[in-house]
Parts: sequence; C-alpha cells; structure tokens
Amino acid sequence: MHRRHLLQGAAGILGAAALPFAHAQNAPAFPTRPVKLVIAFPAGGPTDITMRQLAENAGKALGQPVIVENKPGAGGTLPAQQLQSSPADGYTLAQIPLGVFRLPYTTKINWDPVKDISYVINVTGYAFGIVVPADSPIKNWSDFVAYAKANPGKLSYGSTGTMTSPHLTTELVAQRLGIQLNHVPYKGSADLMQAIMGGHIMAAADSTGFAQQVEAGKLRVLNTWGDQRLAKFPDAPTLKELGLDVVQNSPFGIGAPRGTPPEVVKRLHDAFKTAMEDPAYLQALGRYDMLPNYMSSAQYTRFAQDTFSREKALIEKLGLAKPG
Repeated sequence: MHRRHLLQGAAGILGAAALPFAHAQNAPAFPTRPVKLVIAFPAGGPTDITMRQLAENAGKALGQPVIVENKPGAGGTLPAQQLQSSPADGYTLAQIPLGVFRLPYTTKINWDPVKDISYVINVTGYAFGIVVPADSPIKNWSDFVAYAKANPGKLSYGSTGTMTSPHLTTELVAQRLGIQLNHVPYKGSADLMQAIMGGHIMAAADSTGFAQQVEAGKLRVLNTWGDQRLAKFPDAPTLKELGLDVVQNSPFGIGAPRGTPPEVVKRLHDAFKTAMEDPAYLQALGRYDMLPNYMSSAQYTRFAQDTFSREKALIEKLGLAKPG
C-alpha cells in the first residue's frame, strides 16, 4: 500500500515537471508578429538603405516583417537607449553604432552599454573619409592642413553628430597635426550632404554616403580611413599613407534588451546571419564600399566589452570626458 502511494506521488511529480515542457512545446514559435528594428540615422543615408535591405531579408527568414524605424540624433545612441525601456521579448531591436560605447564617458546615464544590451549579431562597418566641394580651393589633404594652420578654428567641417566616429576621428587627426577645426554636427549623412552641397560648411567627415555626389563630380575625396584605399576612390590616400597611424571602420550590429531569452536571441541571430548572406544585401553594402563584418552573439558581446574600454582612452585623450 505504502509502495503504491510512493509510485503515485512520483508519477504526480513527474507529471507536474512535464507541464512546463508541454507548455513550451505548445507555445507559438517566435516571432508571431512584426519585429521592430530602430536605426540610429535618418532615412536616405547609407545606414538606412543597407539596414532596410537587411531587415527585408531577415523578415523572410523569420516569417514576419522586420519594420525599420529611424531615430536619429544624440550621436546615434537613441535606439540603444530605447532598448532600456522595451520589453525583453525580441520584438524591439536596435542598431548599435560605436558611439553607444562612448556614452557613459561623456553623458550621465543610468544604464551600462555592455551589461544592459543583449548583443545579437554584428553585420558591417563603415568606410569613412573627408570630402570638400569640387570647386573648393582645397584640392588635397596638404591644402586642407595648410589652410587650417593658417586659419585656426575657421575651417568648418560637418559630421554625422557629436561623439560619432567621424567627429572623434577627425578631432584625433587634428590633435596629432596641431590644427584647430570648427566642428558642425548633423543628424546623419543625408542632412550632412545637404549642408555641404548648400555651401554651409567647407568639408565633411562622413561614411561613404558622399559616394553619389563624388561620382557626380560635385565633391572631392581628400582621404579615406580604412586599412587600404577604397576601390571606388582609388586616388584618395588613406590616413595611414598620409603619415597618421589611424584606421577607423566603426563596426556596428544589432542589439536587443537585456534579458531577452537565449532562444529568441539565437532565432534572431540566425535570421540576420542568413539575411547578411543574401546577394541583395551585399549589393546594397557595395554601393557605399561597406563590407560584411560578421560577429556571432558571443563574439559581438566580447567586442562590446573591449570597445567600451578602448573608447574610454580615446575620449580621455581628446579631453572630452564628462567632469567628475
């Protein structure tokens, strides 16, 4: 009798233990509705155009649309901030530009860019350079430096925002050359190109959102910032060739809110990895001399940790760290 009760009790415990498994088996697979991907720069620029293609491809892999929402400003950090108030269910994702890792050193925030984001996948990075109008008296980099030295603080250049890679890299270059420039921030490449084409600034530091205007003969490239010259602009020297030991390609990827379930992160990772391999995405990247730069969730998390430390040193070197 006692043995039968024990067996019945064991069966009851096993049955109860099986309930969550049965529930998990019956739960609808993620995603059951559209996923939102928040982009850090305005519509019409290289980030927007390439990420919309990636989102379209990922939507096919997920079986639900991936809807792009543009949230420009604050040096590209607004999407990451939005993750802090979004449910950790995988339905809100954000582009994570490099500026996110600089945020705590320059602004008072109550969240941690490394610990408070689930890093899903890194997808690409930017090709950068400095351009001037085609009719500018500044014909090459030597002219740029000579003008800046002769006119301290008068050579105006635009970037895609304060504390973005174009801004900080240009300031690092200026510091090394002993020149003082006049920085004018914009919300993204589309706004920046309108400003330089309209004669509001003398130069622009940008990702290759300037490619179309250069090819149309309206802008001239003075330098590019990769390890090697860009195929699209073979006459433009790299910063390394100009004697500056600087390479900047600013990798970026996709993050989700902290605490997003691992199986959801994996589903998103796999869908976006498939999306990266689609020829339409590679073609979109090629328009801006951008290359695929895949990092898995684990690799991307390590990259976030390393970058967070490295950016602190850059901010301090430029004297831009917040007081206290």
